[in-house]
Amino acid sequence: MDLDKVIRKVPDFPKPGIMFYDVTSIFTNPRAFQHVVDKMEEIYKDDQIDGIVSIESRGFLLGAPFALKRAIPLVLARKKGKLPGKTVKQNYTLEYGEATLEIQISDITPNKNWLIIDDLIATGGTLEAVARMIEKQGSKVAGIFSIIGLPFLNYMDKIARFNPVTLVDYQGE
Repeated sequence: MDLDKVIRKVPDFPKPGIMFYDVTSIFTNPRAFQHVVDKMEEIYKDDQIDGIVSIESRGFLLGAPFALKRAIPLVLARKKGKLPGKTVKQNYTLEYGEATLEIQISDITPNKNWLIIDDLIATGGTLEAVARMIEKQGSKVAGIFSIIGLPFLNYMDKIARFNPVTLVDYQGE
């Protein structure tokens, strides 16, 4: 399946000069959504993955079916202030701003291999922040998966050591 034909492109969002690649069009297309989940299973079939850390919010939609299929835990990385209890926090820089993510401390079991899942990799800042939280809890990052990659934003400079995998790469418009 050619996912590029399914992904909606929205120019000048969220601000002028930005091309927004909208993966929600994959979720409204059951065949495309199933294709993505099947590709994840194919890519990671031989990897030791003990759990999934999905990033708010579209990462949740990708991580959930994969975690269920594998019968492994799904942990949510959420925006600051959205999770109860003790959390590990990490600040990071976006391609057009700053933010903080949190994970509940009790959710990350030490000495496990966690696959990080998000919908799109831009600068890699979000994924690097999640990887740092996993490592702070004494676990390892088994890899990073995303539907879309924007390599022209140099995300490999931050996250290459985590072996990011993308299904579609865009080189800038």
